[in-house]
Amino acid sequence: MTAYVGAIAPVIPTPHIEYGLLSPMLLVFGAAVAGVLVEAFAPRALRRSFHLALTLGGLAGAFVLTIAVAVDSSVFGGGAAGRIAAEGAVGVDRPTLFIQGTILVLAFVSVLLIAESSHEVSAFAAQAAAVPGSAEEREGLVAGISHTEVYPLTLFAVGGMLLFPASNDLLTMFVALEVLSLPLYLLCGLARRRRLLSQEAAMKYFLLGAFSSAFFLFGVAMLYGFSGSVNLAAIAAAASGNTGNAVLLYAGIALLGVGLLFKIGAVPFQAWKPDVYQGAPTPVTALMASCTLVAAFGALLRVFYVAFGQLTWDWRPAMWAVAIVTMLGGSIIAITQTDVKRLLAYSSIAQAGYILTGVIAATTAGLSSSLFYLAAYGFATIGAFAVVTLVRNPAGEADHLSSWAGLGRRSPLVAGVFALFLIAFAGIPLTSGFIGKFAVFQAAIGGGAVPLVVVGAISSAILAFPYVRVIVLMFFSDPPADGPVVVRPSVFTTSAVAIGALATLVLGIVPEPLLRLAHDAATQLFVR
Repeated sequence: MTAYVGAIAPVIPTPHIEYGLLSPMLLVFGAAVAGVLVEAFAPRALRRSFHLALTLGGLAGAFVLTIAVAVDSSVFGGGAAGRIAAEGAVGVDRPTLFIQGTILVLAFVSVLLIAESSHEVSAFAAQAAAVPGSAEEREGLVAGISHTEVYPLTLFAVGGMLLFPASNDLLTMFVALEVLSLPLYLLCGLARRRRLLSQEAAMKYFLLGAFSSAFFLFGVAMLYGFSGSVNLAAIAAAASGNTGNAVLLYAGIALLGVGLLFKIGAVPFQAWKPDVYQGAPTPVTALMASCTLVAAFGALLRVFYVAFGQLTWDWRPAMWAVAIVTMLGGSIIAITQTDVKRLLAYSSIAQAGYILTGVIAATTAGLSSSLFYLAAYGFATIGAFAVVTLVRNPAGEADHLSSWAGLGRRSPLVAGVFALFLIAFAGIPLTSGFIGKFAVFQAAIGGGAVPLVVVGAISSAILAFPYVRVIVLMFFSDPPADGPVVVRPSVFTTSAVAIGALATLVLGIVPEPLLRLAHDAATQLFVR
């Protein structure tokens, strides 16, 4: 009986895994697992040091491996667009490597803020003690994250972000979506002060994210019913061959689009963004506003360029509508905001609309301009949130705009740097924001979306008003008697602000190197 069963049992081939191509992601996930072991077994006094070295080292090592994979002739030799790895589950190509490299650099800078936040309980104690007031008021100056498990959670989230835009089938993409989302739900609730607001934000993000994941999974089911596969290339082949039920195809595109548009915070799927940005610890908000946005747009680009690249006339009208309401909704509602983090949240919503104009172009120029915009906006965003962590009042971070009045007189350097980031968001020349908007709008014009560019220009003019209002408030208003305290940053926050400001200026004055890199990454589009 045993011999008979053995004779008819099928031989399952050993899967072939290209570990070299996957090495950046594997290193980040390995560092995350090692971080869990550090959290479990390392002495409490040494955990932070171990975590910091492991996290920054893992991200830096993964970035080096990403460069090594990109320059490897076996990956892109002979003009090849890229390679499929892990039995077709992962695509390693030039746009994906550009996105992954951007995520790793932005995550590295974000971890500097997280390191500052987790250390400031002791680092700012001496400064807080020198401030007049009660012990409770002095404690408000210290608003950091006191949990060292923030480091492995961050690494797990970054690992999911790296896999998300590289996924070559929808099931792998769904797994990556959950891997990047679940740690972020936890990170949002780790604020040391304002715990109720932070936990409320985490719960809202979790519930809305669960609905979004359900829509995504229903879309996967519909597309599987249409094509008989979850592979992006197979879906594209079935769509171009008009095989299957068209109702399943269009329902799958719509449901899948809801899940992806939720992660980028496009209207009308943006409801979570202002509350989460306001309630989450500011360093975590910086991580989400930069890295998560890059990863989500990377996945959106891969899905709509690879699986639905032959259906641009079908999905572009709906995407037009989403881009228009996103640009106008984010800019108009930003005018009414009195909380600086909510203002930046609505600014992020509007910026997502601008990047969507590049996506809608569905051309090489659209892809390259979107890649450049994501990198430029990411650096400015981290720098802006890094400045927010420095301005404090007895209740914690000085989020209300009234607390920023006269900041230019109390701390001209901090106010000047924050003004630089604001004018970059507004798209003023000689900043990275101007080059990014010019690039995506030019690509949209080349793709025949001139009315969309007109709406984008109107939205940009509207969005400039709240930015100018903050600048006027900082430099042309009298500071209140009980004005905020600008804490002296350590090397971590100083580095984050400096990197953000330098990138904003350099990419605005000398954007050619990054533009050329983005163009080279986009010339081959995504591997199928």
